[in-house]
Order: sequence, then structure tokens, then C-alpha cells
Amino acid sequence: MVRSALRSAIGAGFMVAAMASASAQVLEIGVDNGPTGLDPHLITAFPSFMVVNGNIYEGLTAIDKDLKIVPGLAESWTVSSDGKAYTFKLRSGVKFHDGSAMEAEDVVSSIKRVLSKDIASPLASRLSAIESANAVDGTTMELKLKEPSAALLSSLATIAIVPSAMEANKNALQKAPVGTGPFKFQEWQPNGFILLTKNETYWDKGMPKLAGLKFNIVPESATRQVGLSNGQYALLPNIDAATALQLKGKPNVKLSETMDLAYTLIGMNVSKPPFDNPKVREAVNYAVNRQEIVDAALFGAGVPGGPLSPALKSWALDVNQFACYKPDPAKAQALLKEAGVATPVAVTMKVLPRQDIKDIAQVVQEQLNKAGFKVELINQEQGQFIQDWRNSNFDLFASLNAGQPDPDDYFYRTFRTGGSTNVFKYSDAEIDGLLDQARTQQDQAARKTAYDKVQQKLACSGPAAHLTYGTLFSAMNGKLQGFDTMPNRSLLNLRNASY
Repeated sequence: MVRSALRSAIGAGFMVAAMASASAQVLEIGVDNGPTGLDPHLITAFPSFMVVNGNIYEGLTAIDKDLKIVPGLAESWTVSSDGKAYTFKLRSGVKFHDGSAMEAEDVVSSIKRVLSKDIASPLASRLSAIESANAVDGTTMELKLKEPSAALLSSLATIAIVPSAMEANKNALQKAPVGTGPFKFQEWQPNGFILLTKNETYWDKGMPKLAGLKFNIVPESATRQVGLSNGQYALLPNIDAATALQLKGKPNVKLSETMDLAYTLIGMNVSKPPFDNPKVREAVNYAVNRQEIVDAALFGAGVPGGPLSPALKSWALDVNQFACYKPDPAKAQALLKEAGVATPVAVTMKVLPRQDIKDIAQVVQEQLNKAGFKVELINQEQGQFIQDWRNSNFDLFASLNAGQPDPDDYFYRTFRTGGSTNVFKYSDAEIDGLLDQARTQQDQAARKTAYDKVQQKLACSGPAAHLTYGTLFSAMNGKLQGFDTMPNRSLLNLRNASY
């Protein structure tokens, strides 16, 4: 009824008046792109994650601002001595946005949905250790594993719980999401806005403090900046360094920053020449000058980085350990010669439609062209880029991908043979063995040793040339309280925000 009433208001031309009455409580957010879909088990793009993760949907666990695992929809859990059985006690009184109670069967169904070959979720590899999921009673569920999984609790934070009726439905949640989160879906005007309203029956009493979130889709950076300065928007989340620098010092604008877990990269399709040859992939790394990329494309607000973000201090290796990270165009050309490929090596690079990635792609294009390549940039709209990425329809691509607190969350699904986001078609028996070993080890020192070896191998001859980790900024009106930028780009703490 609420949704139809709002649509009637729009049709009658009263949308502005309707929103004005709630303007003090509905947080106006300016974003550069709209989502390509809202199904939490299918989405792969930041604009979709920004809307649904933590706002509309929740997992059994959650990741806090310090990247620690905390309770989510599960208030507690126990693990068997052999690490192969997890029992979760669910919060009581949790309801989905359609009014139905969330029970253990919904959790079981959500896990089965992610693992379903018909659904083809890009998250499936994160749950591949699960042998079975069972409801013990309405508020208790159990996971039995084929083998121990050290990263399971971290991975479960990314698995949204949806109603059991959606288990086999591939389409319904893309445009009409139904979760348990602090905000519920109200309206989506393509290329205009997405409106979420307060979940009045949210399990965490007193939350959220805002009456809703309105994600205004505004492609032009200058327009978003003016909107923030004049009070039209209260928040510009997860912005790049160029935008942050332009907003610094503006009246009534404050900046929040952190080291980003997300990484920029050049992806290589190893299923066809020339990138099926590891010497060519190594040549790409020697051709790239990462500090130059930081200086030119990120305005100095970032650092050169390897396969893991420096924010993961207990896991990431110092990039000085990677020989190929010292720029050497002559070495790159020598490797191309050793690979037996004719130069210049003509390839295309598809570019994620973000200004920072476009800037990075242009710098990398120039660097590669000086080292024996001939790169043509192909700028695509977001939907086409994601489709080509998922279908491995590329020679090279330039992108920004999300990082996670545990290396398994990124490495296993991305570089393991057959991984659910291994769009590179990469397969290496040594990497597979190390990832399997690290996933099942409970000893952190042993996991660290395995992941060090993975990073060493991936850095120079893997299918992704990792480039930089930027400083991640959010800009907001000075009156917005309780919101901080999170390293994983989550807007989870908007539930605590007030304006």
C-alpha cells in the first residue's frame, strides 16, 4: 500500500512535496552510478553493493569498521573441535520486510541458493566447503563442512539472508529486494534514484535513526559536489581523491578517510594468446609504473600495491618483495621477445566506467605502449562491462574490485581453478594446492606462509596486474553524525547515523 501510494504521488506530480516533508530525516545521498540489479546473491558492481549490503540485507555475521567479525543475524555460534560443524543461534523476533518471520529455514535456503548451479552466484566459491545446511529448530541452524574452513565466518558476512520462497527464483530480487536490514526498498526510478525507508520493525531497537535513504544517481562529479555544498545532498560516499581534493575546506563539508581494501588492476584473459603465456603477463607487470599511476591518476592519495591491501597488515606482503614491481620497459620488451610474440602486441582493454579507472587506464595504456604493446581502450557502460567481464569477453580489462578482510574471500573464488569469479580462466596446480591448504588450516602462521607464497606467484605471472590501493574518502554535510568510511566500502553504519 505504501508503494502504491508513493507511485500515485509521483503520477500526480507531488513527489517533491512528499519528500520535502521528510527531508530532515531521509538522508539524501549522491552517487555516480545506479545499480545494475539488487539481488544480493548475483550483484557484482559497487553501486549495487552500496544500496543493498547492510542496508536492505544482512548476513549471519557482519564485519565492523575495524574489519573484525561480529554477530549479525546470528547472535552466537559454536564450532566443533574438528572445525567441521558450526551451530548458529539466530536472533529471535527478526522479520523480513514483507512482514514474515525470519527462521532457520530461510538461512538454509539462502545458502542453498548461493550454491545452486542454476542461480550461478559469484559468491558460490566462498561456501564451497559446506557439505550440508540444516535447520535444527526455528532459531537454530547447523552447517556441516567437507573440511575445515578458516574463512567461513568472514565469508558468511557477505551472504545475505533472503526468504526461502526465493531459493529457485532468479529474477524477483533483482528489482524488488526483500531483506531483514534497517532499511527497506521503496522505489527505484532508473537513472533517477533509489528510495529506501526505515524498517519500523527492525530487530535492533532504536535503529535506524534516519527515516530513510535516497540514493540520487548523478553521473557528473561537479553536480554532486555542488549538491553537497548547497545542502541538496548530505553524503557522497566512497569518492575518489580528485573529488575529495576539490571538496576539502568547503564550508559545512567534512571528509572521512581510510585505506581502501579495494584494488585497482589490469585483468588478463589467459585462455587465449597472448596472455596464455606467463612471460607476456610478467611483461605487463614490468611495463607498469605503479607510483606514476598513484601520482597521476590518484593525485598521490594511495600507494602501489600487490594482491592484498596494505590495510591487511597481518597478511599483505611489502611490494618491494616483488621483482616485477620495479618498472623496467626494456625488461618487458625482452620478455615479449622470449615469449616469441610479434611486437607491438595489439590488444584491447575494456574500462570500468569510473573516472578514476579511466584515468588509470590511460596512464597504463601509455606505459604499455612504451614497452612493446599497442593497447586500444574500449570505454563501456557499466552493464556491458560487467556482462563482458562475467563472460570472459576481454583481452585486458581495467577495473576496481572489492577486497575482503580474509585473503580466502578474494583469492579462492578469483584464482582457484573453476572459482566463481575466475573470469581470467586461470588455472595453476600450485596455486590451487596452496589455496586449499590455507583454507583448511586453523593455524594463522601456517595460513600466512601459504598466502605469502600465493602472493609471490600471483604478483608477477598471475592473471591480474595489481596496481594501487587508494585512500578512500567520503564527503558529508557537517550535520551528519555517526557515519564513518569503512575499508570494505560498506555503508553498514548508516543505521547508526543521524542528521
